Amino acid sequence: MVKEFMDFVKRGNVLDLAVAVIIGGAFGAIVSSLVEDMIMPIVGIVLGGVDFTALALTVGNAAVMYGNFIQAIINFLLIALVIFLIIRQVKKMEKPTEEAPFAPPEPSAEEKLLTEIRDLLKKA
Repeated sequence: MVKEFMDFVKRGNVLDLAVAVIIGGAFGAIVSSLVEDMIMPIVGIVLGGVDFTALALTVGNAAVMYGNFIQAIINFLLIALVIFLIIRQVKKMEKPTEEAPFAPPEPSAEEKLLTEIRDLLKKA
């Protein structure tokens, strides 16, 4: 069982996924800070200082905090926009590759030989 576990952990995709989660968390913190600490204050100024988080509907003893929901939607949209813009800029800076990104792999020598045999058999 230990050997199976070690084989599982040593697989490239498991390690890649772990690194992606860690980097994604760190990047998420940066983007969240950008939105919450820099963009949202500007949005608040443009909207006249409206604070959505204070909006609530009181029903009996319960308070429905729909302002928090509105704020979460705005945060999500702004975070998605910032990530989109960052990825768009990174893609523009990448050097274009000469070959197609999803080009089929070069056939092996065995596949080439089998293709030649197939073609010869078709002629006969």
